[in-house]
Amino acid sequence: MTTAFETVSSGRTPSPVEPLPHQLLAVLGQHRMATTNQLHELLRPGAARQTLSAPLNKLRRNGLVDYTVLPQSNRSRAWYLTSEGARLTKDFPALRGRPPYPINSATAASLKTPHTLTVVRTHLAFVTDARRRGDEHGHLDWTPEVSHPLSDGERIITDAVMHYTLIGDDERTKLRAFVEVDRTTMGSERLASKLIEYARLWSYEPQPVGRARARQPAAPSPVWLRWYPVFPRVLFMLTGASRYVLDHRISDLQAMVAAHPLVGTLARQVPMGAAVLDDLEERGPTGDVWVPLAGGDSRPWTEL
Repeated sequence: MTTAFETVSSGRTPSPVEPLPHQLLAVLGQHRMATTNQLHELLRPGAARQTLSAPLNKLRRNGLVDYTVLPQSNRSRAWYLTSEGARLTKDFPALRGRPPYPINSATAASLKTPHTLTVVRTHLAFVTDARRRGDEHGHLDWTPEVSHPLSDGERIITDAVMHYTLIGDDERTKLRAFVEVDRTTMGSERLASKLIEYARLWSYEPQPVGRARARQPAAPSPVWLRWYPVFPRVLFMLTGASRYVLDHRISDLQAMVAAHPLVGTLARQVPMGAAVLDDLEERGPTGDVWVPLAGGDSRPWTEL
C-alpha cells in the first residue's frame, strides 16, 4: 500500500478501550463546547442517549464540566469544561500544547455558543461523511482556534485546522485544511479580507536579526513549514443567511482572488473553496457542493 502525503494526520477515531468520560473531557478540551447531541454523534453514534447523559452528569457532579441551556431549543444543553476540568485535561496526550480554555459561568458560555457550536456542526458534517466513506477523520482530527504568526507582530487565528485521511483501494492520502466558518455576522468585504491574511501567512518568511543575521544562516523559509509539510487547503463554510446572500458572499471571495495579486498567486498553488453549510449536511463534503475560489464548476473539497 502506498501513501500520498499532502500533510500528516495526528488524530484517530474513538477507541472503546478509552473510557467514555475521558473521551468526553478530551472532546470538550479540544472543541471548547458541544451540545449533548453533538457529543453523541462524535463519540457514540447509534447508541442510546443515556450512554452519554449518565457520564456527563457524573462529570458535572465532580465539578469537571458544566452546561448552559440553549435558548429556544427544548432545553438542549451545551457542555463545557470548568476550571478544574481544564486543569485536569491540559496534560492529556491529545491536548498537550492546547491552551486551557475554562468557562467560568453559564452566562459566559452563552456568549460563545453560537459560533463555537456552528464550528462543531461543521466538523460533524466531515465526521459523518468520513464514516460513510470509510475514511479516517475522528473527534480529535479538528482543532479550533489555531493561531499562526504574521509579519509586523500580527497573528491569524483560523476557526479550525482539519486533518483528514482519504482511504483508497491501494493508497492513503493525508489532507489538511484551514476552515473558516462564516455565520454572516461580519461584512462581506471583511470576510473576503481573510484571504489576504492567509496569503500573508503563505508568503511570510521571518528574517534573522542580530547575531543570527551575521552568521549568514540558510536561506529563510516560510513560517508555515514549522507545522505543515504542504500549505493546507483553505475552506470557507457559510451559513446564517438566505441563499441569495450566501451566494453573493462566495462571489466576493472569488472577486478577492481575482483582484488581489498575492491572493491570486496563493489560489494558483493552494486549493481554496467555499460551500453552504446546509449543502454540506445534506450532500456531504465530498459532494459537488464546493465552489472553487479560483473559478470553475462545483466539486468535492478533495478535488478543489
